[in-house]
Amino acid sequence: MTAKISHISLPLKLTFLIFSMVLNCMGLIILQLSEANITYGELGFLESFKDLPIAFISLFAVGFINKTGAKKALISALAIVGLCSCLLPFIADFWFYKLWFAIIGACFAIGKICVFGIIRNNISDEKSLAKTMNSVEASFMIGIFVVNTGFGWLISSQYSEFWKFGFLLIAVLSAVTIFLISKIEISESKPLENKSIFTELSGFTTPVVALFLGVAFFIVFVEQGFNSWLPSFYKNHLKVNSFFALQATSFLSLFSYAGRTITANVIRRFSLSGYYISCIFLIIALLLTILGIQYFGSEDSRLILFLFPVIGLFLSPLYPVINSKMIAQVDKEKVNLFTSLIVIFSSLGSSVSSIIMAVLFGKQLLNFYPLYILFSVIILFIISLVYFNVSKRIYRK
Repeated sequence: MTAKISHISLPLKLTFLIFSMVLNCMGLIILQLSEANITYGELGFLESFKDLPIAFISLFAVGFINKTGAKKALISALAIVGLCSCLLPFIADFWFYKLWFAIIGACFAIGKICVFGIIRNNISDEKSLAKTMNSVEASFMIGIFVVNTGFGWLISSQYSEFWKFGFLLIAVLSAVTIFLISKIEISESKPLENKSIFTELSGFTTPVVALFLGVAFFIVFVEQGFNSWLPSFYKNHLKVNSFFALQATSFLSLFSYAGRTITANVIRRFSLSGYYISCIFLIIALLLTILGIQYFGSEDSRLILFLFPVIGLFLSPLYPVINSKMIAQVDKEKVNLFTSLIVIFSSLGSSVSSIIMAVLFGKQLLNFYPLYILFSVIILFIISLVYFNVSKRIYRK
């Protein structure tokens, strides 16, 4: 029997909350380790230790999930995250951060494929998918807020040297989520038998899929420039302290949460493509305003501190909206494999963006940070327009 999505939404939201916290602590770690004489170049490649395992393991994770089932696979991934969070406070070597992020990245690949698969197997309607995905992924933004606010308070307090012990709370939350998942019943699709993964992938070698993956790549490419590097931009360019840099960035996650929550409640009234394009237009307008202030006003204006977070209101709905639009067209039997492609290209977008940002920060080119983001959004806008035009011709009913 198909499980009602309302019964499983809480553990799915908690799952995304947990992964958000462990993945988006990168901004915090960049701040802390940069003060420990770790170069921005090394920190930029640290992101790759998280993203490349996500890309590498995704295809292989499909076979594991198909054998064990999404429920057991998700529980396994959360258990490993909880264990890793328990270990982090007690190991100080830089190499362990690389290993830690690699393991977290692999678990996220499994977790995301499971969550997307569970949602797709319980909901078929395109707009219902968009509503549910925005609702679940909104918790991802809360995770960013919790990390920046909670750890920001900790590193600015008299207990700052114990900041890594905050990860023990993530381990506790993982245990609670595992318990909730173990109690629910979900409907899972039967995977196609006697076909290799690479044979199945050949069915996705179409122009519309290629364009969609390009869109997913650039959405995460843009998001990564905000989520991991905005605190360092605030601190190094706008000259605010570490605590305020993290708190100001927390507002980005709050606006992002609001954006996805609002989208989940109003998306049924709009065309998905029209809503998506409107959001991009508003992002460009805000970035042009920031550039105007920076180049024609004061380059370190505090107004920029408050304008950047507002972008999250319009940036955050893009990823779940575009995913739901495409996933609704995919057969339930192939949704895990297709989600693995989304995970791969998303992780590549994150990794490439972080490496480029490391170059900008390493060469002290922070004046070009808003311009870099604007250029990325314009590329995303162009690819998105092409994708919507092609998909409209193919899926027109």
